[in-house]
Amino acid sequence: MAYAYTPGLKVSDGIVLQKVRRLPLPGQILVKPGQKVTSETVVARTELPGHVSSVNVAGLLGVQPDEVKNQMLKTVGQQVKKDEIIASTKGLFGLFKSQCRAPVDGSIESISDITGQVMIREPEIPVEINAYVDGKIVDIIQDEGVVVQTFGAFIQGIFGIGGEVVGQLNIASDNPGDILNPDKLNEKMAGNVVVGGSLITSDSVKRALDLGIKGIIAGGIDDEDLRKFLGYELGVAITGSEKLGITIIITEGFGRMEMAAKTFNLLKKCENMKVSINGATQIRAGVIRPEVVIPEEQSLDTQKAVDDSISQLVVGADIRIIREPYFGELARVVELPPELQKLETEAKVRVLKVKLMKTNELIVLPRANVEIVG
Repeated sequence: MAYAYTPGLKVSDGIVLQKVRRLPLPGQILVKPGQKVTSETVVARTELPGHVSSVNVAGLLGVQPDEVKNQMLKTVGQQVKKDEIIASTKGLFGLFKSQCRAPVDGSIESISDITGQVMIREPEIPVEINAYVDGKIVDIIQDEGVVVQTFGAFIQGIFGIGGEVVGQLNIASDNPGDILNPDKLNEKMAGNVVVGGSLITSDSVKRALDLGIKGIIAGGIDDEDLRKFLGYELGVAITGSEKLGITIIITEGFGRMEMAAKTFNLLKKCENMKVSINGATQIRAGVIRPEVVIPEEQSLDTQKAVDDSISQLVVGADIRIIREPYFGELARVVELPPELQKLETEAKVRVLKVKLMKTNELIVLPRANVEIVG
């Protein structure tokens, strides 16, 4: 049987996943191998260096840079409070003193004889990382982080914004082709992750924010609505760091696009279960897909960790078309001709024959124009 390897989006109702949880700087690991954790469990902690503020003491006191040390009331390493006097001239007969105050809380880091500047380091910033998913610790990365293993449903989206969110899964649409209108959202969904159908509107996003909904999963979104919501045009950089108050995951593409039946049915099956989602997306080299993880209480000892790096394209595989004029259409592979075929552009490429799921139409496409679903 002919086969090839092609990028694809994972949609699985039972898979073992390993998530690396890594600190930005070396720090303290708070869990042990084999320990069971929940998504909220803090697994590692560190402290980031505080911001450095520069104070032009020489200029403020009207002295030469090499005289600053003699005017200082604090030495290197000492703690200071905001608006506390850190340097002062002696004045004339104790009068007409010039004084310099600390602009922030912190500690004196350096006093320069060359520039007359005093550097104040603000307090360190504590950073904690949680497990993100319910599971168990299977590996410790010394001073850096841990690996959390979980078993459950796993869905990759095509695009997302917003960071990691954990909540209960609520289904707001009856069918995968329904538009997620504001009237389908209610107060009971506050703090949860909501599943729509084919389209998220800008009004539904605003309503979700007002209600305190943590996340939305849907088939599509209009690029104009996305621009209005973000306030800027998205480039090719990685998403996921936006501070929007909500995470959005799109499973199919831009515009009104019916969510794949397999994806919608899997989400519906998992309604009211705990879900972890992450909207981080990168479409350049080092592809990052937004994801939905729904852990299940099940033994992990005999399961094998998933490798998402490649997927097999074979006859019978379900695919999504990612180029016009059939962009977003779902289809099934019926033939994989081994020989190269010439396109209208005169380029010779490998192709595949697929049957569109909506119309049963048979079409031939370059293999680069599809991605596997499943």
